[in-house]
Amino acid sequence: MKFPFKKIEAPICIALVIALGFGGFMGVKNMCIKQRTIDVAQSIETVNDEVSQSKTADSKGGPKIKAKAAVLIDSATGKVIYALNADKELPPASVTKVMTMLLAMEAVDSGKITLDDEVTISDNAASMGGSQMYMEPGETHTVAQLLEGVAMVSANDGCVALAEYIAGSTDIFVEKMNKKAQELGMKNTNFVNTNGLPVREHYTSAYDIALMSKELIKHKEIRKWCTKWQDTIKVGLPGKETEFGLTNTNKLIKAYPGCNGIKTGFTNDAGFCLSASATRDDTHLIAVALGCQTSKIRNAQVAKLFDYGFANYEAAVVAEKGDIVGEMRIAHGTPETVHLVAGEKMTALTAKGEKDAVTSEISLNENIPLPLKAGEKVGEMVVYKSGTEVGRYPVLAGKSVEKASFKDLAIRKITG
Repeated sequence: MKFPFKKIEAPICIALVIALGFGGFMGVKNMCIKQRTIDVAQSIETVNDEVSQSKTADSKGGPKIKAKAAVLIDSATGKVIYALNADKELPPASVTKVMTMLLAMEAVDSGKITLDDEVTISDNAASMGGSQMYMEPGETHTVAQLLEGVAMVSANDGCVALAEYIAGSTDIFVEKMNKKAQELGMKNTNFVNTNGLPVREHYTSAYDIALMSKELIKHKEIRKWCTKWQDTIKVGLPGKETEFGLTNTNKLIKAYPGCNGIKTGFTNDAGFCLSASATRDDTHLIAVALGCQTSKIRNAQVAKLFDYGFANYEAAVVAEKGDIVGEMRIAHGTPETVHLVAGEKMTALTAKGEKDAVTSEISLNENIPLPLKAGEKVGEMVVYKSGTEVGRYPVLAGKSVEKASFKDLAIRKITG
């Protein structure tokens, strides 16, 4: 749903912005930008879900959650809506695989691997216990098939096969997992393996899981597998293949309207765990519950978190991905003027009825070298709620810009 807004455009020369002390524009020379303030409509359609809702609240106004730890965040901005022991270090069981899948998808995005690559299953991968696809050493599967197995049935053997293929060994892959955790700001996490099988010093927190889940769910291919209920795959060596059924371990994708992932987990130490994602209209939330006593309780707690979030919060849309959000003039560029484009969907999470308090402004990079390619990041859209910053989103150049020739500059000077 695209919210209507009233646009106020005013050319603001950078020299004037510096004089007025607007941060983010300082140091940029010979540029002007058209900036807009957005008044977002207050109304939004409310969708009634079919899962039993519990509105029992604790003294802080949030739901009472039966878990060792839990958190609810806005997927777009990372804003924390609810937290219970969110930073407590706990074993995550197979929710660990969120990071394994994230690194695999980033390897695909970077071109290091493709979804069609054939992966040979090693003795090590085939020896994994717990949830698995029961693959034999020597058989081959595509990266896509392994990711589907990990997403749907929490395949431990699939995790190890992917790790070995991407990094050469599970040890090196685990190093990459911990490095990525640091990059994402996961301060209470230490991975020891790729799949979450019980081992000392393998831990994370509900909040850290939400951070990596927020990154993973950006990948549309993962959403496809996380929301698929059933599928089949052939496993076994050539001539001895058998059909293996895949049924998604995350029952909420069928029980909770709008649920589109992400990953379940269970061990005796960790209890029943779940990182889940759900959308309603333009609002996208991520809920995590760790250490629940049963799978039924786990699912009910996550549904309760979603109920609370959707009942009390909604997303104000500032711009859709690809929207023109402004204009930039580059005095020594050809063309001289270029549109500024939203690099991704831009939203701000607000309490219900407060979307009219959302405003935004564009902050350009201090240095924008030429030539400039279309799609390059040139700044950020800074989003505010009641004057307080609540999010930043990439702003891209709408077209390529070359250095202006001496002739072009001379003509501009003559024509004014």
